[in-house]
Amino acid sequence: QVQLAESGGGLVQAGGSLRLSCAGSGSSFAASTMGWYRPVSGKQRELVAKITSGGTADYGDSVEGRFTISRDNAKNTVYLQMDSLKPEDTAVYTCYVRSIWFTSTYWGQGTQVTVSS
Repeated sequence: QVQLAESGGGLVQAGGSLRLSCAGSGSSFAASTMGWYRPVSGKQRELVAKITSGGTADYGDSVEGRFTISRDNAKNTVYLQMDSLKPEDTAVYTCYVRSIWFTSTYWGQGTQVTVSS
């Protein structure tokens, strides 16, 4: 059983910062890619950031230079440091994990980030 538990969301004013955490349980996540998605219009989701087991990170264009993803494999946890937040960043952020050892992608329940003007 693989589960992901997100935390760290909240309300922040524009220009502020938040750090999201996603803690995995039920398996080892060392050989996984983990990351974050958020909704966009039309019930679609966009990739915010992802990080491989080797530490290679990729970011969505809208957050490049403002967000930083990292991971702690000993804790099965991925982090998303969000700086210079904008109202446009307001969304439910959902964590995921993918691995060749897992039969499917696993998703967290999401954590709300609200950025006020």
